[in-house]
Amino acid sequence: MNRKIRNIFGILLFSLSISQISGQETRTISLDEAVDLGIKNSKNLKIDAAKIEESTAQLVEAKNSQLPSLKVSASYLHLFSPNVNLKTGGSSAAGDLKINDVMYGSANLSYPIFAGGRIKYGIQSAKYLIEASKLSTENDKEAVAYNVSQAYNNLFKASQIIKVLEENLAASQKRDETFLKLENNGLMARNDRLKAQLQTSNIELQLLDAKNNYSIANINMDLLLGLPESTILKVDENYISENLENQPTSYYLSQAIQNRKDLQALDYQRKAANLGSKAAKAENLPSLAITGGYVAADIPGFVTVTNAINIGVGVSYNLDNIWKKNSSLLKSQAREKQLEANNELLNDQIKLEINKDYQNSSLAKKKIEVYERALEQATENYRINKNKYDNGLVNITDLLDADAALVGAKVNVINAKADATLAHKKLLQSSGILNQ
Repeated sequence: MNRKIRNIFGILLFSLSISQISGQETRTISLDEAVDLGIKNSKNLKIDAAKIEESTAQLVEAKNSQLPSLKVSASYLHLFSPNVNLKTGGSSAAGDLKINDVMYGSANLSYPIFAGGRIKYGIQSAKYLIEASKLSTENDKEAVAYNVSQAYNNLFKASQIIKVLEENLAASQKRDETFLKLENNGLMARNDRLKAQLQTSNIELQLLDAKNNYSIANINMDLLLGLPESTILKVDENYISENLENQPTSYYLSQAIQNRKDLQALDYQRKAANLGSKAAKAENLPSLAITGGYVAADIPGFVTVTNAINIGVGVSYNLDNIWKKNSSLLKSQAREKQLEANNELLNDQIKLEINKDYQNSSLAKKKIEVYERALEQATENYRINKNKYDNGLVNITDLLDADAALVGAKVNVINAKADATLAHKKLLQSSGILNQ
């Protein structure tokens, strides 16, 4: 009975593992596809979209200020035995007058015709802030594109390292089988065979670490792209084969001035702040509006008023402006100075960032050349040591060291090429042309 239960339990576990594996989707994806998905599903860009909607609502609010304002009100009052004394200059029967109810209503219309420019400045300022929000979103898209590129680069390196280690592990295991036969035939010392097996075990550990890194990179990529976490991603094998020739530094600086969205967004913010100062100055001017209204009232048994229509011109001016400082203007001017300083700081940061990224990109390309020479040297070193070992001129330790050095050289070349690709993309992001 226990054996049957164990068998059934084992079948259930096997079925569960099969269902989990079959439920995983494997998807081959290029970098361009990954960037498109990352932008489409970015949580930060969704927040930016909401900010654009908020700026648009502020524009609607500003435009509402130039529209007529219409207010309607009505009231009903019940009076408890009031004393009414009419002073009309003539005879009156006020003593017999009973007033217990009062009803009245009014409608008032006001249309602004002059507000010192505050309405016009407010509308234009809101438009500038919408453009600034849109440009900030475009700048964030560049950041998302680079983050996706970085995650893709990590996934690529992890997958390629796994491939190198799997090839090396297969060769090492085959070598172990050969060495075991040699030991059994008395042609190899047990200690030498164990050294080779120890290196095989080390390769297995490195492979486990590489697969773990790949799994983490895969989950990170899934989250960035908005895909189910169980999706297994396969990267493009030609990811690092693109042309990475750099233009002169001046080219990237000029591109940044033309294309950096954060720089353009700051320019619109400065324009909006300038209009804010003009609007603040306009607070010292009077406001002029056309007014109109309608009033109706009814006091039963006493008076009824209908068709009391009025039209006129209303002027308002805040006399506090005569002795109070315009705090709105002071704050707006301070905002302008702050944005001006931010603009100068951002320009300096862009210059530093581009020069730094340019140097890093150039360095990454030079490292490829060095690592490729090292790979050639490691390959030749392994060939020589293998030949010497086969002829009994070196021991097993020299052969295993040469083999490990060869594997390390292959991994270094892969990492160097991937890092050079990513460094180039960082330079493009700093120049504002990564998505072009």
